[in-house]
Amino acid sequence: MKKSVLSVLGLFMFMGLFAQSVYDHKEAFNPQFYPYPGNDVRSASGEPGPKYWQNRADYKINCTLDTARHGVSGEAEINYTNNSPDNLKFLWLQLDQNIYKKDSRATATTTEAGGRWANPSFTDGDVIKSISAEVNGKTFIPKYIISDTRMQVWLQDALKAAGGKVKVNIKFEFTIPERGTDRMGRLSTKNGWIYQVAQWFPRMCVYDDIQGWNTLPYLGAGEFYLEYGDIEYNITAPANLIVAGSGELTNPQECLTAEQVKRWETAKNSDKTVMIRSEKEVNDPNSRPKQAACTWKFKIQNTRDVAWSASKAFIYDAARIKLPSGKKCMAASVYPVESMMSEGKPVKNGWQRSTDMVKGSIEHYSKKWFEYPYPVATNVAGAVAGMEYPGIVFCAYGDSGASLWGVTDHEFGHTWFPMIVGSNERKYAWMDEGFNTFINGLSTEDFNKGEFNEGGFFGDPNSSFMVKYTFNDKMDGLYTVPEVIQQDNLGVSAYLKPSMMLNALRDVVLGKDRFDAAFREYISRWAFKHPTPWDFFHSMENVAGEDLSWFWRAWVLNTWKFDQKVKDVKYIDDKPEKGADITIENLEKMVMPATVLVKETNGKEHKINLPVEIWQRGGVWTFTVKTSSEIKEVILDPDKKLPEWNRDNNTWKKKAF
Repeated sequence: MKKSVLSVLGLFMFMGLFAQSVYDHKEAFNPQFYPYPGNDVRSASGEPGPKYWQNRADYKINCTLDTARHGVSGEAEINYTNNSPDNLKFLWLQLDQNIYKKDSRATATTTEAGGRWANPSFTDGDVIKSISAEVNGKTFIPKYIISDTRMQVWLQDALKAAGGKVKVNIKFEFTIPERGTDRMGRLSTKNGWIYQVAQWFPRMCVYDDIQGWNTLPYLGAGEFYLEYGDIEYNITAPANLIVAGSGELTNPQECLTAEQVKRWETAKNSDKTVMIRSEKEVNDPNSRPKQAACTWKFKIQNTRDVAWSASKAFIYDAARIKLPSGKKCMAASVYPVESMMSEGKPVKNGWQRSTDMVKGSIEHYSKKWFEYPYPVATNVAGAVAGMEYPGIVFCAYGDSGASLWGVTDHEFGHTWFPMIVGSNERKYAWMDEGFNTFINGLSTEDFNKGEFNEGGFFGDPNSSFMVKYTFNDKMDGLYTVPEVIQQDNLGVSAYLKPSMMLNALRDVVLGKDRFDAAFREYISRWAFKHPTPWDFFHSMENVAGEDLSWFWRAWVLNTWKFDQKVKDVKYIDDKPEKGADITIENLEKMVMPATVLVKETNGKEHKINLPVEIWQRGGVWTFTVKTSSEIKEVILDPDKKLPEWNRDNNTWKKKAF
């Protein structure tokens, strides 16, 4: 730690000793919170209303991987259903590959320092070869306008409300960038390239009851907001490649050898990892079908996206996943030999542990929150440090041990947020990254009895250093579009702080039982739907039976700090055996319940839990403790569950004479 950082922290602590309260109880508990009442689409209870609607996008895609030019060409058939109450004269689609063009908005707006979303080289983006549309059996060539990463397609006649259907066919091609904003790309290994392909076909923008068409451009930090549907896709590639993709491979006998199909069937009934293609077989021609090319056919239902990966370097293994309903699905991993061997020796807890980690992660979340909905969960090792898609994730090929568990568990945790609960990542990163970081903490405690529970990337979030960092005046708040958040702040604003918020809500405000029931119900209500932050707030409050407007106001809508202090200790009639009046004070704008530990000199201890309502009439509260001897020490937040700005004023000690 640099000396300058220590000096700043020291200054913060010095100032805290003489801080004056800025707390305003009328502001904290202002009754005006929700911007609009419930309606038939979104109930005030936090549930989808009786007239809730969302549009649907089903896809059939055929594509070819050209390894000579590192390119993909294909044709997508989009079957779009307009369930909205509006007639639609045009459609908006996303062309994410255009982010890699030299003249893209992302290129223009990437900071000089670069970072995760900077492009070191450029492609031609999505090259649209042709577009046709069909409505009621009538085919026509629509006019279209491409604007950066969006494409507007004008229809001959408005698509009718409440069930109108249109079929759009688009032929496209693109070059796979070597470094694709850390979400896709390709990696050169000693046994061949690994292709990780995502955001690869034209996808429908969401049309919803909140904003209509959601057309924010893809700039890198903000992720995705997509419609649900069924997707069938076929990938034709050289036969010496293994292809892994979202969903179920429907023709394994055409893409795998007879021995590999047999091993896969064995893996379906095995809790132990079964090797489908070992490291010794990677360069064995007999480990691949003897033909020029294979067409891999995949399908996945009720999904918002698909992604895939291909390489001749892949080792391939799998095991079964047991789901609470009794259903079974598969955990699988594909990775190069570099991911499990280094200098001829096995890497400790390298990618040979991946499938075990996938299985543990999926089984935990399925039991705790909501059952995993897809037939396979595949972990792919490659150049991408960590990125999630339905049924498949991309992780760094060099990870091992706690880092491999952490990234695998985090990316598969995204199955629940936002793959199942389809929030708008382009606007509200805290609703997917933060919620996911929160559930990651519980899964890490659970996996192999905490085998990799090393405190997480951020360490103790309630430590003095992390609180000063998380709540400093230059930190962006949660209710900030990802592209507006400063790059250095994204890890806190999108990941850490919302996770801290949910832990505080669970551990301090609601308790585990009420929180878990409410959170589980929120997931169930909004599975494969599009909740807003207000739907989340409503749902948690109604299920838990608690008005939490004061909580959301402090944590989400503002960047308030939290600081409580022990102000005074006085004995009744100056006699300790008659009891003591203890006064505590709320110095900052954020309020939370107070837990106070009182220690007597005779060894007795009192732990008092005070509800948040003690702060409703002001920032000072006095309560009585039935002591029988002098008080030795009074401690606020003794278990350090809250983000105290100045923990030095949390303790009162008996003066020594």
